[in-house]
Amino acid sequence: MKIPFFSLKYSHAEIEQQLVKEFEHVLDSGHFILGECVEKFEKEYARFSGIGNSIGVANGLDAIKLCLESLNIGKGDEVIIPSNTYIATALAVSHAGAKPIFVEPDIGTYNIDSGKIEAAISSRTKAILPVHLYGQCCDMEPILEIARKHNLYIVEDNAQAQGAIYKGRKTGSFGDINATSFYPTKNLGALGDAGAVTTNDDGLADKVRLLRNYGSDKKYYHEIKGYNSRLDELQAALLLVKLKHLDNWNKERRGIAGLYIQLLSNTGDVILPASIADGAHVYHQYVIRTKKRDTLQEFLNKNGIGTMIHYPVPIHMQKAYSGIGYKEGDLPIAEEIAETVLSLPVYPGLKVKDIEYIVQTIKRFF
Repeated sequence: MKIPFFSLKYSHAEIEQQLVKEFEHVLDSGHFILGECVEKFEKEYARFSGIGNSIGVANGLDAIKLCLESLNIGKGDEVIIPSNTYIATALAVSHAGAKPIFVEPDIGTYNIDSGKIEAAISSRTKAILPVHLYGQCCDMEPILEIARKHNLYIVEDNAQAQGAIYKGRKTGSFGDINATSFYPTKNLGALGDAGAVTTNDDGLADKVRLLRNYGSDKKYYHEIKGYNSRLDELQAALLLVKLKHLDNWNKERRGIAGLYIQLLSNTGDVILPASIADGAHVYHQYVIRTKKRDTLQEFLNKNGIGTMIHYPVPIHMQKAYSGIGYKEGDLPIAEEIAETVLSLPVYPGLKVKDIEYIVQTIKRFF
């Protein structure tokens, strides 16, 4: 069998005619920047997220950066982020002019350990930036309590968890202002780069709208120094189609994960991902851990099964952050995760027989 790590073949086949129809609609309209499709998608995504405002931007990295800049976070400030995340989280902090301060994750859920946040707070800390990694919501209640206690902002990185739920609320609705990405492989993915900011604060929403569009809300009049970071009209139209299917696609991902949990239990030294009791995981990735990760990945590849490592090098050990003051061994949990995680296929359209073959192959390896 040949099972790719990720495929859009099945989900796109389901909606292909709708996508083509929307493409033709945008083409015929002749309006390609900040038109009716962006406005409609922003309203629909805000409704989906249970929040007052959604502002479409060019990508997820820009979304985080614009969140931070809307809060006037910049040079001399510190932002607490998890040590286990994609580098975009840290890059956004750096590009805003602030310093990322890493806090270790809970090794079971892979998300930031709320019990370790307060020790990282200093007089320069301005915000906590929790990441709902791999589709799993962070334990937001204690994080919110810490933020209130220390008068800090919360900015959620919801790039991997559209539709995840924590205590009855969607992720991306807890922070003062929050970011997401619609990169093609996300649970809600565009056909190119795209992202959004969500917030209940109308003032922050208006500022992000200015920042994304050259600092302007009227052509050729510029209130602040902004950027060109607008959600493309075509991508908005395509995302509108996909948004209608997102809950069902997330349900399918949960079903696939449930099969992995059932069939992979007690297999070798494989550690399955933990889920928090008050959350509904959307399994952007299904990430196991094993000390035999590299040889298992090679074995699966030889047997036609695609896998990925998210992420093989922690941010504090990347060359780009060599001057920030961290060294190997400073963040041992992030380093252990990087050395042992392996992401298995999990996407709409994956069949039971595919999952059974993946599990059988893993068991055969062990």
